[in-house]
Order: sequence, then structure tokens, then C-alpha cells
Amino acid sequence: PDPASMVVQLQGGERIHYLSWDGGTAPPLVLVHGLSRTAWTWLPIGRRLAPGHPVVAPDLRGHGASDAPLAGYELESLALDVLTVVAGAGWGEAVDGPPVVVAGHGLGAMVAVEMARLQPASVAGVALVDGGWEEMVEATRLLPDQLVEAMAEPPEILASMDTYLADRRDFDPASWDADQETAARAQVSERHAGHVGPVTKTSVVRRCVTAMYGYRPLDALADVACALTQLVASPSTADDEDERERLLAIEDAQRVRAQAGRPSMTVRHFDGAGHDLMRYRPEELSRELEALARA
Repeated sequence: PDPASMVVQLQGGERIHYLSWDGGTAPPLVLVHGLSRTAWTWLPIGRRLAPGHPVVAPDLRGHGASDAPLAGYELESLALDVLTVVAGAGWGEAVDGPPVVVAGHGLGAMVAVEMARLQPASVAGVALVDGGWEEMVEATRLLPDQLVEAMAEPPEILASMDTYLADRRDFDPASWDADQETAARAQVSERHAGHVGPVTKTSVVRRCVTAMYGYRPLDALADVACALTQLVASPSTADDEDERERLLAIEDAQRVRAQAGRPSMTVRHFDGAGHDLMRYRPEELSRELEALARA
């Protein structure tokens, strides 16, 4: 099914856009995208989950079709935005609705954790989709300004929509389809002379990166009382140094949760898959999210 495009207005007047799929009576799911992405990133997953579950996927503030105010890019503010979307859909403790399962990708994983910390009764489970358990400096080996610079697209890629889409397709031609083209188109807007530019402004990226580098995963994960699933993209082998560091970070997260008396996290590895699990492993990812929701 195709999603409906919806908007909820915050108390400050900002509008947050979200995609909504009608589903069955199973627990509702909330899908939170990563940095510089949009809700359309989740299109392959929403399609698969919607027959059994009601699903929403918001555009974080400053991203996609949501408003981009000058402030409010701390993780707590982003989480409150999404909790407002949850309440608008009739879910969560603010409206005496059912709790939701939240899946977050990258930055979205940190937002999902913060949602569970702020409103435990609104969040029944959290899926960390290749993010949310590592310190950013250790995960990227970059300082914040270096990461912002590394994320900038080369001018030749933005010369036209065709060149931009070709670049995205060539990441992995086998996984390129209509859903991926829709998601890619949503991340840019057409400018003068056919050029395209990112929808997410550099100033927004910088503010979000600052929030991400301030995230302390061990403290945050120890606070979360609900079920947690880690969905780990593992493009490298276990003897790769970066991969070893990621595995150690998972062990550290398990340890602090045990010390805090929290449930053990379920860990699933997607061997040979890159960071964008929604693109590379949509079937497997959808099954894991459905299993978490039904648990």
C-alpha cells in the first residue's frame, strides 16, 4: 500500500510531516530515519509491515517535508517531536493509547532511545538499526566538523537529478528499484539550471551532528526499560578492526544493561550488508521488526 502524507503541528507552531500506513490490529510501529535522510527511506519496510501493523514514519525537523526552525535539534527535542506524532496517531500515554515499537536508523536510533527514556509507557520496544550503541567519535574516527564535511556531496553529483540518481543507483544496482528512487528523490530538491541540492540544510546537519556527538550510549541504554533489539550491518569480517570495535561496543552495552537490571538485548547481524539495511535487506529487517512488535 502507498502511505498517506500527514502533518502534525507542534505547540510552537512547527509542522512535522509523516507518512502513515493503515494496518491491522497488531502493535503500531514508528520508523525514524537517519541523518540527512527522510521518511521515504522507510518505504520498503512500511510496505511490508503495513498489512499487519499500523505504521508511521516521520520526517525529523529540518528534514524532508518537515519545518526547519533554527533551534530544537537536541535529541530530547527531536524525540518529543516524534512523540507528538505518536500522540497524533492516537498512540502512547499522552492520549491513553497503546504503546509503540520504535525503529531508528543511525541518528534515528538515538532519537528512539530518547523517546523510551522520556515516555517509558509510550514505548514497548526499540530497534536500533545500525546505530545507537556506539560513541560517535569511536564509530566514525572523525570530529564533528570533519563528519559534516565528509557528508557533503561533490558538485558533479549534484549537477542534475539524473547524475544524482545514477550515483545512488550505482552504490548497489541489484537493490535499486522504484522505492529506492522515490527515497533518493526525496533527499534533494531541484535548483537553478537543473542542479539539485540536499533538502537538509548544512546548518541542520551540523546541529544534529552536535547532538549525536553528545549522545552517551551506555548511560542512555542503561535507562531504557523496554525490550531492545540491535540490528547490526556487518559488511566486514570479524577480524576487521572496525568490526571488532563495534562488537566490543555491543558487549559493553549488554554489560551496563545487565548491571542496571534491564532485559538482555537481542542482537542480529546482517552479514555482508552496508549501513542502509532498509535498502539492502528489507525482507530480513521487516521480519525482525515484526518479531519485536509481536514479542
